[in-house]
Amino acid sequence: MEKRGPGPPNSLAVMASKITHTQVYVLDQDEALDFYVGKLGFEVNTDADLGFMRWLTVNFPAQPDLQLLLEKPGPPAHDEATAEQIRELVTKGAMGMAGIIAVDDVHKTYADLVARGVEFTEEPTERFYGTDCGLRDPFGNRLELIEPA
Repeated sequence: MEKRGPGPPNSLAVMASKITHTQVYVLDQDEALDFYVGKLGFEVNTDADLGFMRWLTVNFPAQPDLQLLLEKPGPPAHDEATAEQIRELVTKGAMGMAGIIAVDDVHKTYADLVARGVEFTEEPTERFYGTDCGLRDPFGNRLELIEPA
């Protein structure tokens, strides 16, 4: 039997170190800024006009190395027909979970966000893993707040 060395990595997990960006589709980037920064407490990381698109990312102040791209469906990633399908799915809330945000006190955060005009789809509910509640951004993307057990 021939003995072989370890060879090249066969998994991205061996080569990659962390996720730096994730993305959510929004229908209006200025309205998205008002919601994610003005109401949820993110801060603007990058706001750049690339000519063919606006590269707009936000992050939590304590987590600058994980950016959320507030992406408007359209070129260069999508043709107009595809962009329209994405807009329809976003509006229906059919794009899946946009994010789960950990908080220290879900009841206080819920009350603070309700006072800021955030609309919730679910009040704080005790579960085996902690207490969570659901909300949607102005476009239909689903978000959860969780206070882990």
